[in-house]
Amino acid sequence: QVQVVESGGGLVQAGGSLRLSCAVSGRTVITNSMAWFRQAPGKEREFVAAITWNDGRAIFADTVKGRFTISRDNTKNTVTLQMNSLKPEDTGVYYCAVARRIYLSRPAADYESWGQGTQVTVSS
Repeated sequence: QVQVVESGGGLVQAGGSLRLSCAVSGRTVITNSMAWFRQAPGKEREFVAAITWNDGRAIFADTVKGRFTISRDNTKNTVTLQMNSLKPEDTGVYYCAVARRIYLSRPAADYESWGQGTQVTVSS
């Protein structure tokens, strides 16, 4: 069974940066793409960024493009979300997820293994 654990959330002022990490265990070889989603209070979970495991291609939500980057470490089975120029609207619980297939995808339904989430709060 695959386990997904996020870390790195916290409280930061607007304009600041945070780095989120996602560790995947229970699977010796990861081939499927991975992604970050977030959910603000009272809102639906939304796509943030995704990355392919084999060649590191990435896609981003328009709201974070140019401010967030995503990377993976194949040797450690980890995915990192670097968040810069944070805004109060970036506040929410951030979730890491493993896709059902190797291709990049935005819908949450395309992801099968989820972490418990890590809280990110951006103050104005």
